Amino acid sequence: EVTTIDIYDDKASVAPLWVQIEGFSDKLTSIMNKSPNGVHLLCFSQGGVICRALLSTIPNHNVHTFIALSSPLAGQYGETEYLSQEFGASVKTEVHPLCYNKLGQLLSICNYWKDPHHMSDYLQHNNFLPLLDGEKPHKDMEGTWRENFLRIKKLVLIGGPDDGVITPWQSSHFGFYDSNENVVEMRDQEFYKKDNFGLKTLDDHGDVSVCVRTGVKHTEWHSDYKVFSSCIEKWLI
Repeated sequence: EVTTIDIYDDKASVAPLWVQIEGFSDKLTSIMNKSPNGVHLLCFSQGGVICRALLSTIPNHNVHTFIALSSPLAGQYGETEYLSQEFGASVKTEVHPLCYNKLGQLLSICNYWKDPHHMSDYLQHNNFLPLLDGEKPHKDMEGTWRENFLRIKKLVLIGGPDDGVITPWQSSHFGFYDSNENVVEMRDQEFYKKDNFGLKTLDDHGDVSVCVRTGVKHTEWHSDYKVFSSCIEKWLI
């Protein structure tokens, strides 16, 4: 059985992520209660970031496999059409003062906007992604968040170099820029090496699968049959 959670669509998707997560949590909990044998989560783009948070914050969830389809899991730092719609002609180097304050944090994209040239501001003012990554110490991560995330049996990370939206595209695989905008891959990220939220533990157990597909644009991932057959299908059995 396939269930689509149909909330926060279109313009509503700019709502702050913690607000969206409350709504998604209620819907997902209802689905899980009807599925005692477990569920798989297939989450696209910003939805993958939301699913990350759900897996950390929902206690005793029964999610077996989390499939993140072209999602900015490690953050976003790039110029896209969506960015232009939200901030006008602003280029990526000018977004951080708009995002890293209380007002900016009311926009979903600002919750995972990660400017590698302004990391101190990011850590101080971003109230979402640094918490999930364990870059801001807090009692929930030290208590239940990490334990909750590690309830999943498989993490599937899907993305590719021709996406055109997720920047860097390796963010879909938990890679991200350093201060020189060189990509640091997942296993060299500090949150991985310190195992802040359990990513290294999953990887050490062989429970992280990375799938790279070329020639796929951002809006094509969920309708591309080759993506489904090579990256997704086998994890749904």
